[in-house]
Amino acid sequence: MIFINPKTDYAFKKIFGSSESKEILISFLNALIYEGNPTIQDLEIINPNLPPKLEGLKDSYLDVKAKLSDGTLVIIEMQVLNVQSFGKRVLYNAAKTYAFQLEAAQGYRLLKPVIALTITDFEMFSNSPEFISRFVFKEVKKNFTYPENDLDLVFVELPKFTKGQEELESLADKWIYFMKNARSLTSVPETMDSIPEIHEAFNIANQASLSREEVEDLDRREQFIYDQQGAIIKAVQDGIEQGIEQGIEQGIEQGMREKAIAIARQLLSQLDNATISQVTGLSVEDVQNLRSTNS
Repeated sequence: MIFINPKTDYAFKKIFGSSESKEILISFLNALIYEGNPTIQDLEIINPNLPPKLEGLKDSYLDVKAKLSDGTLVIIEMQVLNVQSFGKRVLYNAAKTYAFQLEAAQGYRLLKPVIALTITDFEMFSNSPEFISRFVFKEVKKNFTYPENDLDLVFVELPKFTKGQEELESLADKWIYFMKNARSLTSVPETMDSIPEIHEAFNIANQASLSREEVEDLDRREQFIYDQQGAIIKAVQDGIEQGIEQGIEQGIEQGMREKAIAIARQLLSQLDNATISQVTGLSVEDVQNLRSTNS
């Protein structure tokens, strides 16, 4: 058996955000947000449609959104690239989702909590060995929770999860193992196959159930992500080498901008303007100007 990579945009949405994914998503969220407890009994997947083919494959991430039975909104994002200011983007998306609930003249009492669940294929918090982290508003000195604590940020860092099949205990362990390793498996692990929702997730991820066109599209998307990862790594390495060669004086603002421009020029043939902007810190307009002068 060959399974599609759950970390790619199309596959992630197909497994967790399509019309047949409701029970799968309930199990997944209960595992990662509520420690395996059956807290979520029902939900509605918002816009349960697969993403259209996008010219140039510029979508390196994709949200799945759901509304729980109590009105709580959940954003689920799989992020494979450690782009600049990603942490700010997570907070911005959560705050935007919270604020956009209200129409003009509606009261604040109508606001429902927002949970942002973010799965990353890179480490975000180097000061913690935990692979699941959760952030809420708390008072600094006394550590008590803010009364209207309606924004909840949950992060799952895949590289920190190192358990093998024989070590999987909790439901969270099994779902994270699925996310991290499904692409490299040739059969469904026995310890996971007994869970109906994970069994169904593997069925959806089975490449044999896809058309040839879908498989080719997925391969292109996966290769595009690998190319972006490689380009970012090379850009960072080149930037470090240039910094060492040019000395500490390059740390001044003008020097840093020149370095960012040099890195951006190397990426023009490989990445789109928005991604280059995130990697280098330049504005999208600056990147477009570089592209125009290089054409």
